[in-house]
Amino acid sequence: MKKALVHMKGTKDGLVLRLDDQCVFEDVVEELTEKVKEASEEPINVQLQLGYRYCTDEQKQQLMQIVHTHSDMRVSKVVSEVITVKESNDKLLENRSQIHMGVVRSGQVVQAAGDLFVVGDVNPNGKVAATGSIYVLGKLVGIAHAGVEGNEEAVIAASYFKPTQVRIADQLEIMFDENEKIAVQPHYGCAFIDEHGRIDFNRLQMLKHVRQSLEMAKGGL
Repeated sequence: MKKALVHMKGTKDGLVLRLDDQCVFEDVVEELTEKVKEASEEPINVQLQLGYRYCTDEQKQQLMQIVHTHSDMRVSKVVSEVITVKESNDKLLENRSQIHMGVVRSGQVVQAAGDLFVVGDVNPNGKVAATGSIYVLGKLVGIAHAGVEGNEEAVIAASYFKPTQVRIADQLEIMFDENEKIAVQPHYGCAFIDEHGRIDFNRLQMLKHVRQSLEMAKGGL
């Protein structure tokens, strides 16, 4: 009995077409064409799952064109378990950490790809920026910008948290003396983007609750 190379599964959002990732591409193309011709004539959204098969953009377009040409189905998403070298490198940079030892002085700018750990103070008019999160093992009384490339999951934390300006992704907060959470308890503070898309502040101990993906050492900073 011939092994099926294209598997159809109905979901509440439409159809999932799972393509075999071990056979040659031409065989998948042939069976996909046959399958979609036999499918329902009613318009329906389809998700193409490629598994661990690497497909070029041209091959993905070919698969989508087969679905669109021979049926009323429309491909809403193409899912692959394979990532490109660029995507892999971007993830490595995103997860990389950089350590700065010493004080960040007034007028000085320290930047990092990935997370930034500062072992020292960030003085007024000193600035730290990172594509990931920022952790200051000292006083943060200058400027901090985390998630500079749009990472809204990034956080800013410090042993003494009283910055003059905080920015996470595209969100900006200034004049923190007016913020009661910071003014009353600046020790061991943090900033993050909340569920409403705004910067919020809290005690460092609360960070593990608002960002459960973070692996924090016991005792915090």
